Amino acid sequence: MGQFIVGRILSGIVVIFGISILSFLLIHFIPGDPVRIMLGQNATPDQIERLTVYLGLDQPLLVQYGHYISNVLQGDLGTSLKTGQPVLTEILDRFPQTVKLAAAGISFAIVIGFTVGTLAAKFKDTFIDRMAMGFAMLGVSIPGFWLAILLIMVFSVKLGWFPIAEGTGLRDLVLPSITLGVLASTIISRLTRNGMVEVLSKDYIRTARAKGLDERVIIVRHALRNVLLPIVTVIGLQIAGLLGGTVILEQVFNWPGLGTLAIGAISSRDFPLIQGTVLFMGIVYVSINILVDISYGMIDPRVDLSMKEES
Repeated sequence: MGQFIVGRILSGIVVIFGISILSFLLIHFIPGDPVRIMLGQNATPDQIERLTVYLGLDQPLLVQYGHYISNVLQGDLGTSLKTGQPVLTEILDRFPQTVKLAAAGISFAIVIGFTVGTLAAKFKDTFIDRMAMGFAMLGVSIPGFWLAILLIMVFSVKLGWFPIAEGTGLRDLVLPSITLGVLASTIISRLTRNGMVEVLSKDYIRTARAKGLDERVIIVRHALRNVLLPIVTVIGLQIAGLLGGTVILEQVFNWPGLGTLAIGAISSRDFPLIQGTVLFMGIVYVSINILVDISYGMIDPRVDLSMKEES
């Protein structure tokens, strides 16, 4: 297992290195003069020259990347052109709010997804199964921003139960976490249902029932554990995506996370902040994926991680 972990970490470093190249090249992909775009059309030649030198754009590309990656390895992602604050400070100020929203959303999704999927499998081909899978299909089809606006209209505007984008307290967290949870739970519920239907027909489940074990024990201890691996993979990807910033939903709910930070950086043409946010999101995504792969052996000891690495 140690060899597998080292291999995954090394491959993750390679991916992060590729992300660093892409984030560095963002400023060079822009048509035209990036410095003039940042400063606007009324910028003087002196301002353009000073910002060009400050960003190091007057140097060869390889030299620029060398300085960039050297600074990144020291924890320096640059300085925001808008606020004058270090980019890493700006990101770390917003990241806890993104973690809070992601944790609430994925917790809601796991509870609803497992419950709906298990009930659908338990009552396969019944009205409950059809209702559960209809809910899952509806959740997949609904655009996230539309569901968010609908919840705001009903529970904030009409009923007045929750505030409209006023802060980051628990009441402000309810609607965005429900939105994220509903969208994420649909995939979890479908995977849980399909896996449970197959497992519940196995001989060892029939044997457990013949021994008189409680049905809840059979489902939780014997059935659910055997369908966790593909579900954990999906949950891990969803967590990584949420921690990377839910751009649209954060905008709708005015939630001060990484998503709104990225949108603000794009609007203000703050390219150092854009570069830093992209790189940080990529590192978070890769790190979560590595942790998910490592967790396989903990969830099911029968999984041979060395074989997984060879495949």
